[in-house]
Amino acid sequence: MTSPLDVIREMGDQLIHASPQAKALGMSLVSVEQAQAILKIAYKPELVGDPDTGVVAGGVITTLLDQTCGQAIWAALPEYTSIATLDLRIDYMRPAKPGADIFAHAHCYKLTRSVAFVRAQAYDVDREDPIATAQAAFMLDAHAGRAGGDPKPRFGEGEPA
Repeated sequence: MTSPLDVIREMGDQLIHASPQAKALGMSLVSVEQAQAILKIAYKPELVGDPDTGVVAGGVITTLLDQTCGQAIWAALPEYTSIATLDLRIDYMRPAKPGADIFAHAHCYKLTRSVAFVRAQAYDVDREDPIATAQAAFMLDAHAGRAGGDPKPRFGEGEPA
């Protein structure tokens, strides 16, 4: 039997690319472990927010952190369910280095029946020198209660939400 974590590893980029914004930014899965994930955005000139400095736009960092948090949650769950961001607090510490790829590492440290709690950090050259950190809460089973909703698929069945 395939474990949910194995399915996340196999479907990692598909789950990321289910989000049009993440796909447009070119996010990719670097690694996934139990309740943890690392995603990457390769540096591209079109992601620059300030042409004078070459620094990537802050919204790119926000999207990367949010998406990485979601991947960490799916890596913590015993079965697939839809999720939605309830709260995402980001502390920006410094600009990303121009020309450098940007990574994010997230850890889902607590699951309740209806909410997942996650911590994350974005970095470029050195993980010990973060660009930004995040603390987030996500609603689990975000489609619950929708009229005519299909039953919740198990990992590897159906499309990710």
